[in-house]
Amino acid sequence: MKFTRIFIPLCVLLFAVIKTNAQISVSISVGTPPPALPVYVQPACPTDGYLWVPGYWAYDDNDGYYWVPGVWVAAPQPGYLWTPAYWGYEGGHYGFHAGYWGAHVGFYGGINYGYGYGGVGFAGGGWSGDHFRYNTAVVNVNTTVVHNTYIDKTVIVNNTTVNNHASFNGPGGYNARPRPEEQMAMREQHIQPTAEQVSHQQGASKDKNQFASVNNGHPTATAMNHVGGRPINEQGHTATGSNMGHFNNANRTSPNPGSPNSSNANRPANNAATPNQPQANQQHNLNQQQGQQHNQQVQQPRTQQAQQPRGQQQPHNNNQQHSQPQAHQQHGGGQRPPKEKH
Repeated sequence: MKFTRIFIPLCVLLFAVIKTNAQISVSISVGTPPPALPVYVQPACPTDGYLWVPGYWAYDDNDGYYWVPGVWVAAPQPGYLWTPAYWGYEGGHYGFHAGYWGAHVGFYGGINYGYGYGGVGFAGGGWSGDHFRYNTAVVNVNTTVVHNTYIDKTVIVNNTTVNNHASFNGPGGYNARPRPEEQMAMREQHIQPTAEQVSHQQGASKDKNQFASVNNGHPTATAMNHVGGRPINEQGHTATGSNMGHFNNANRTSPNPGSPNSSNANRPANNAATPNQPQANQQHNLNQQQGQQHNQQVQQPRTQQAQQPRGQQQPHNNNQQHSQPQAHQQHGGGQRPPKEKH
């Protein structure tokens, strides 16, 4: 009897733990399915070590589904691959499973995102030590910059023309279940989306042209060459109507973004010296008073005369100390954010 009483609570606790782990990757639950995947042209990989993160539909509680453009991003560390996000039909609702970084590609609903993500694994390349080798038969790479390339056309069998553009797993979409190797990858140590990826999705959520309620399933920006870079439309041209990326933002703020005069970068540094100006005037007046006292006193020690020029230079050094931190903030840190593991 004692064993039965102890065994039942343990079973209930174990079931609760398993259920919690099963639901931990579902962050959003929606009653309507996401729109079909848009067909778009992949921009070229801008530099070595960047991996392709396919675009996906995200959800906003107020305005509904919006498209997060596919983008080239830096892997958080060598050897890690990206498992794309996907929507899955579960219990009468469509749940969102966030993507993650890991040593192997996990389950992403069997959805054919293209460009190496044919529904299972990734055929666009692989790591060779600390360098990523790109399969140019599948992904678009700027070979003038990236030289670690090869051609493997055998994987094109899994990347033929997509007739089903469904963006979710479930009835009316893809009917796939995790394979054993995908289940193993799901249990490995993962790294959450980087800060760049998070800001990329936030940028898409702020652009009304990315919402399905506005674009009828054809977002203005379907892809980008890198986070904050050049937005690309479905035809592979620059998406001039997009609010995403510094490319269009620079064009809106200045007719010549490359001109040094088009930036306000130097203004804060110049203005930073303004609060020190009264102090410099006070020091200048003090030096004049000391000079008058020197004229009145004929026998003045030479050591005081030698110290006076350093007193005149002191305001100049203070100005430099105040302007340097602001100049550093304008250029930005450029450091990769710390890794987040889950």
